[in-house]
Amino acid sequence: MNIIVVGCGRLGSQLAYRLFKAGHEVAVVDANPQAFNNLPPDFSGRLHEGDAMGQDVLMRAGIEQAHALAAVTNSDPLNAVVGHIARSVYHLPHVVVRNYDPHFRPIFEAFGLQTVSSTSWGAQRIEELIAGGDIRAVFSAGNGEVEIYEVDIPETWNGHPIKELVPSKECILVALSRAGRAFLPAPEFALMTGDVLVVGATFEGITALRKTLQEG
Repeated sequence: MNIIVVGCGRLGSQLAYRLFKAGHEVAVVDANPQAFNNLPPDFSGRLHEGDAMGQDVLMRAGIEQAHALAAVTNSDPLNAVVGHIARSVYHLPHVVVRNYDPHFRPIFEAFGLQTVSSTSWGAQRIEELIAGGDIRAVFSAGNGEVEIYEVDIPETWNGHPIKELVPSKECILVALSRAGRAFLPAPEFALMTGDVLVVGATFEGITALRKTLQEG
């Protein structure tokens, strides 16, 4: 794939190098030429100095032949505009942008851009690790808006039907594992101590399940 990475800071340089090592054709764009020093010595992708909001810079980077673009600078407005241009003007099939400040998230949502926010996702994961207890995330979709969780069933929920524990529309049943065997139970299926319930949930949904589990 031909991929453009806009921003050559710590994140952009690591991303560009990983893509390069994976065999992709990579062009890196940054307004500060010193930023290219963040790239490892064996990186041999193309480097383009300039403001990515300038059409000539994106053209030099090969946006007309590109398959994907990642805008990962520290500027949320820049990432949003470049991502929007890549999608709406050049119709790139794969556009991912970095959200640096969560307060700017509505901008990305308005443009309908695939967004990665290390701040929001990191805070959520740390909170889960600190206070998650018997609930642990095992898979994250998108930017963590929906995750797959494993829930250890305590003795207080022995004999209760699954539907009493998973009542929220923001939290849905995926599977249940009992004695090492996983299957797809009905909502009326009775839980047993030691079961591992697998659910898909938003942050609000897993918060509601955690509260219900504790109140059980």
